[in-house]
Amino acid sequence: MHISIFGLGYVGAVTGACFAKDGHTVIGVDPDDRKLELIGSGKSPIVEEGLDELIAEGVSSGRLRVTKDYMAAVAESDISLICVGTPSNPNGSLKTDYVQKVSTEIGQAIKAKGTFHSVVVRSTVLPGTTESEVLPAIVKHVSRESFGISMNPEFLREGVSIYDYYNPPFTVIGTDSKEEFERVHSMYSAVSGEVIHCKLSTAEAIKYGCNIFHALKITFANEMGMLCKALGVDSREALDIICKDTKLNISSKYMKPGFAYGGSCLPKDMRAYTHKARELDIYLPMFEGSLASNRIQIERAAQRIMALGPKKVSMLGISFKEGTDDLRESPLVTLAEILIGKGYDLRIYDPNVEYAALYGSNKVFIDQELPHLKRILVSASEALEHAEIVVFGHDAAPYRELIGQVSENQRVFDLAKIGNPELFKGEYDGLYW
Repeated sequence: MHISIFGLGYVGAVTGACFAKDGHTVIGVDPDDRKLELIGSGKSPIVEEGLDELIAEGVSSGRLRVTKDYMAAVAESDISLICVGTPSNPNGSLKTDYVQKVSTEIGQAIKAKGTFHSVVVRSTVLPGTTESEVLPAIVKHVSRESFGISMNPEFLREGVSIYDYYNPPFTVIGTDSKEEFERVHSMYSAVSGEVIHCKLSTAEAIKYGCNIFHALKITFANEMGMLCKALGVDSREALDIICKDTKLNISSKYMKPGFAYGGSCLPKDMRAYTHKARELDIYLPMFEGSLASNRIQIERAAQRIMALGPKKVSMLGISFKEGTDDLRESPLVTLAEILIGKGYDLRIYDPNVEYAALYGSNKVFIDQELPHLKRILVSASEALEHAEIVVFGHDAAPYRELIGQVSENQRVFDLAKIGNPELFKGEYDGLYW
């Protein structure tokens, strides 16, 4: 395959050298004379172990060459990769000027070429950018049918990028075309691992999600270390052991958008840890921010329910998670209290929290902390009969059985991803889906 790569910085240089090693013919395009001179002489424009050797091999074999002539590069290739930088503007917003410029050049070149061409965005761009900026820039010059478009984010760590290229966690190709997916996939025949086909915007979001998750993990470890150090604890030993839990800690558990966290452990322990830090004059902004963010989740859900209009609301689920009767620090209880305080006519169905069946600490908790809850706990049929808005708080069998009983005149607000919109007769809105 003949591939043109626009932008010969870190990502473009590594990707191009690896493609050439794998037998593809690669044309690098960049306006920087120094980069072109270095690569053209078989040298790397960046410091990266093993890259000098790969570039030298590609140049000597004739499979890697460079140019400023973007028209010729597109004319002589089947597919073009956009690998230009996307730095920050002074206000923190993403600078996409280079992406737009290269997209325009590729559009002009495809028009002159006169045959179908594939365009792949490999630069890191915010979700929606490929459709809102890249596509329009190309379509100004050629019809949409003249080119394929996809988003193929890179997952390369500086210093070990060549290893990462051949051993990625996965290869993500975002495109709305099966043919385009196969075309881009064919570039990676020498690369191991799972290849995932998704939407353009999903691929863009995956790249940001990975980078932000890495940043948060580093911040988490450092904030843990700050207080551990002050308390005389070896934080590296503690975190090494924490990482041995692959059931909850290093796993997909909790990695799903949903509602706020609650229960008898997480909020209490987060407060205790941050309070102890403040006592020692240590500020842990990420940990403290978690508590603030958690509260925002509840308030935002309440605002969205209130924005729907009707005042008769039934909540299906009230405990802090499905399969339990524990109401301690349940975000659904907080949501119910907000709605009641705003004058909403609320009913609640939760088979695990029927007042008559409660005993011990839960009964005492309701009697002392939530006495009004006793008056609005009802059966499933009563809840559905009452509701103009049905709020699904849990995804569990007792609630899934009620999906078909929701009428077309009732609006659904789903906090738990209990089902897809087509399962409901009336208007459906999901929390983050």
